[in-house]
This record gives sequence, C-alpha cells and structure tokens, in this order.
Amino acid sequence: MGIIGISAAIVGGLGILIGLALGFAERLFAVKTDERELAVRQALPGNNCGGCGFAGCEALAKAIARGEANANACPVGGSEVAAQIAAIMGVEADEAKRQVAFIHCAGTCDKVKLAYHYYGAPDCRQAAIAPGHGGKACSFACFGLGTCVKTCPVDAIFLQDGVAVVDPKACIGCTACTKVCPQGIIGLRPKEAYVEVRCSSHATGKAVKAVCGAGCIGCGICQKICPTDAIHVVDHLARVDHEKCIACGACVEKCPVDIIRVLS
Repeated sequence: MGIIGISAAIVGGLGILIGLALGFAERLFAVKTDERELAVRQALPGNNCGGCGFAGCEALAKAIARGEANANACPVGGSEVAAQIAAIMGVEADEAKRQVAFIHCAGTCDKVKLAYHYYGAPDCRQAAIAPGHGGKACSFACFGLGTCVKTCPVDAIFLQDGVAVVDPKACIGCTACTKVCPQGIIGLRPKEAYVEVRCSSHATGKAVKAVCGAGCIGCGICQKICPTDAIHVVDHLARVDHEKCIACGACVEKCPVDIIRVLS
C-alpha cells in the first residue's frame, strides 16, 4: 500500500505540475484577439463569397481591424453593414452602393447566328479553348452553357434562350460569375441603375449585323441624344456612366437595335 500511495502521489504531483506548466504556457504564448475584429466578423453577412477580394468574411474582418480594408469593403452587406462596421472601427462610413451582376449580351438563339453546332463539354471555359469558340458566330457572345449558373452561390443566374440572365433581386454581387466567365461579358452595375447595354461586341457595325440581330452597331445615336453625357461609344460599343445617368430613357427609345434596356 505504501508503494501504491507513493506512486499515486508522484503521478498526482506530476499532473499538477504539468497543468501549471500548460497554464503558464497558454498565458505566455497567447495570441491577443482584437475585440473589434470579433465585432466586425459578427456584423458581416457570413456568405464567405470572396466578393471583397479576401478569402472569406473572417479574413475580411481581420483586414478591416488591421486597417488594411475599408469599412464598406463587403459588397453584399451594402451601406447598412458598412455603417455598422464604421461605428465599430470609429471611422466615417463611405456610402457603399450595392452592386449586382449584369450579362452584357442579348444574343439569344433567335438573334445570333451559329457558326457550327457545339457538342463539347457543357462548360464555357472548355468551349472558350475549343475550335470555333463555342459555336456562335459572334465571338463576343454568351456561350449559354451555364458555367456561371453553376458557380453562383445563391442561384441568381439562369439560362434563357441560350443566354445567361441575372435575377437582380437574388444577386449578392459576390463577383463569382464575373470571375468565371471566359468571355468577360459579365460585369457589375449599381442595383439602382436605370439602363444598361446588353452587348459586349467591339466589332464594327457591319460585322455585328452579319452575325447578330441584337448587337451594338456603334452608331452613336445614344451618345448624341443623351442630355447628361452619360453614354459614350468607345471602340464601337456603347457604355453607360451610371453616375451621370438621370434615367430619362432617351437612349432606350432611340436605340435602333434595342440593346439598351431598362433594368428591373
């Protein structure tokens, strides 16, 4: 019994010493967590979409707490979340306008001509490197294979008549679709924007007409009639400056190919 008691005392003593050592080590090597970082993380929506340019909400929270990112860096949260984070950080909140994706193409099956029938893998990235570049005669057109649809984390994109379409009410502006599109025809626009150009072709008007009935021909009528200089034709393609647009609708009414559309 004496030997057993001594052994138990030794083991117990070692356990106490190890516990004290671990407790001391925890205090010595503890990494201090910024309380602001935790508060910012709680304020963020938690989508982890990467639209801010960081790996996820946790990474963004760390960057904001360190002063490496602005309070309005989250494209999903918008002005409301930006205001909360600004209050946590004790800074002024710049107005964060919510943005949503937009497909700059109206080349539906009845509008765009086919150069050939594509039978390859149902993936836009594969079609982009295949001979014939996806099958449609317009080299700037949406392939309509749905890679952006599969990539969208909130099911905000769907295919309609061979062209991807964005549901602005569901879109969170995470930029996942803009990054995956090999054609580069998906961009972001302010959710409050009134009009946008549904085309990405930089071909001349004659070349556009030869392959698509819904392409910008670069005629410049929209640019001439805009009262606020909010739309310009650059490299044969009309583009809208949403900061200047007053939603008068003049460009929509006069566009001869009907590719300047009122947004929902």
